[in-house]
Amino acid sequence: MDSLIQAQRRPNSMFAIALFALIAVAGLYYVKWSPYYHRAFVAADAHSIGHSILTGTMQMPPAASWHAALGYASAYGKAIWQAMVLGLLLGSAVQTLLPAHWVARVLGGAGLRSVAAGGLMALPGMMCTCCAAPVVVGLRRQQASPGAAVAFWLGNSVLNPATLVFMGFVLGWHWTALRLVLGVLLVFGGGWLVNRRATPAEQSAAREQLDALIASSQQGNSFARWLKLLAQMTLRLVPEYIVLVLLLGAARVFLFPHVGPEVDNAIGWILAFAVAGTLFVIPTAGEVPIVQAMLSFGVAAGPAAALLMTLPPISVPSLVMTARAFGLRVQAMLVLMVIAVGVIAGLAAVALHF
Repeated sequence: MDSLIQAQRRPNSMFAIALFALIAVAGLYYVKWSPYYHRAFVAADAHSIGHSILTGTMQMPPAASWHAALGYASAYGKAIWQAMVLGLLLGSAVQTLLPAHWVARVLGGAGLRSVAAGGLMALPGMMCTCCAAPVVVGLRRQQASPGAAVAFWLGNSVLNPATLVFMGFVLGWHWTALRLVLGVLLVFGGGWLVNRRATPAEQSAAREQLDALIASSQQGNSFARWLKLLAQMTLRLVPEYIVLVLLLGAARVFLFPHVGPEVDNAIGWILAFAVAGTLFVIPTAGEVPIVQAMLSFGVAAGPAAALLMTLPPISVPSLVMTARAFGLRVQAMLVLMVIAVGVIAGLAAVALHF
């Protein structure tokens, strides 16, 4: 009887894996790979990939208002909605269509190997922090280690190959080199530090939860469970996400009250821009035109470099979306690490005379 049940499950499992692969490859090609390939030629020819989503064609963000909130949310939504749909599809699919032990086998270790795997797996994704968040939630629920999930999350935006290319053509290849060096430090070093902080009790609980996942995955129809989980994740994550984007859109002027020559290379400005960049939310590669615009308005290289490192990896909305997956302690570490790397980037840009 057991062998008959296993024989029936094997075709269903193979179909589920094939469906996951199809969604991942076709979705990433349509949403990311093809558009970014063509956008690279635009960046090379025009040395620009568009206006700053932070200020548009103006020097300063608009005053806080309902109009400012809606304007930013609309521009941001148009830029990311397809990637967010893909993120929700993959975040739910990784929990239902893949064998329960796969994620834990590749990303569940407490050492550097799982962190390296998570960071490398992020490179084809090229998602912004919020669109990658549902996938990160899914990986954590499948018992990926905290460090591996962090490396995957940060790697999507910080080490995005397309963004690095855009940056080279628009800002200069020295900016790309700065981002790449410090990005590797943040993604892999940050993930390793997070894993080092995991307690033996947390590791034991993860093993017990994995056993429960394997048992539950053998019950019911994978496709039905996927659709149910997709609906649950959408209803839980999207409303709070929209509210937070609206609030940040209205609050732009408070996070960036000065954009001009008065923003010099003083450590206070570098730290202020590092904190603001850590909190604010942007679409994929949005930091490139933001930094380009700020440099054109006279902002010094130090604060601009701090933004280059802190805008992509995390934001208030993405932190809220992943709060249950990581917990307060890990998220506090992430915030401090991103701010620290932003300050290091600003000081490095000053020292290297960017």
